[in-house]
Amino acid sequence: MCVFCAAIPATLAVGAKVQADQMRERREAEERGESLTEQRPVPVGKIALVAAGALVVASVIVHSQNSG
Repeated sequence: MCVFCAAIPATLAVGAKVQADQMRERREAEERGESLTEQRPVPVGKIALVAAGALVVASVIVHSQNSG
């Protein structure tokens, strides 16, 4: 398996884990009654999807160049 193909599921798994941790921390802060920061949370899920999409494009380019 090429590096790009192996990185796609790894990127999505890390993105899902970080997003779940972020949601858990927000939920726990709300339960403790702490005021949430005025900052918007980082859209980790969307960033992971964009990164995975870029890896898919890179993988297609690499595989199409090697086949001919």
